[in-house]
Amino acid sequence: MSLGRAFVSKQDRLAGTQLSSVCVFCGSAPGRDPRFIETARDTGALLARRGLTLVYGGGHIGMMGALADAALAAGGRVIGVIPRQLMRPEGAHPSLSELIVVDSMHQRKQLMADRADGFLVLPGGYGTLDETFEMLTWLQLGLQRKPLALVNVGGYFDPLLHWIQHAVDSGFVAADQARLLRPAATPEAALSQLEPVA
Repeated sequence: MSLGRAFVSKQDRLAGTQLSSVCVFCGSAPGRDPRFIETARDTGALLARRGLTLVYGGGHIGMMGALADAALAAGGRVIGVIPRQLMRPEGAHPSLSELIVVDSMHQRKQLMADRADGFLVLPGGYGTLDETFEMLTWLQLGLQRKPLALVNVGGYFDPLLHWIQHAVDSGFVAADQARLLRPAATPEAALSQLEPVA
């Protein structure tokens, strides 16, 4: 069975169920604002306290490392998924509950999506947006129903949210589809928005 088919079949089983695992997309750099790394730590600890498995990109540096470290320190289960070619630049976290090494970025995204019931987005760069928009596109097209929420730390995502509204105004995104990405000010508020998508 392909990863894509496994993802869809699991999604069918998830309809109407509660979260048990959350995939977090975030940067492999710490960012310049100390609130970024603090939010990564808060998110990891929050997921562990709630008994939710963290699924993430498997790295041990930057926000990814802070996220995983905090979840592990709080007794949480952490699953990392990392492409073979990133083992050196990102460095796989050595203490995860489970580390899965894959052959490509596409496999990474599919497997993270398959292992999670919902998605949280923290500040990051190109990779974070790539992951976010692939999941958002799958949601828009009805290929999955797993919700996405982003934590808008210090207004980091304001330009992105403005662009989405611009895409609506320009006729490329429907107004109801613009609401598929749910912004929140804190990890707690974002997590509360991860309810099944109808």
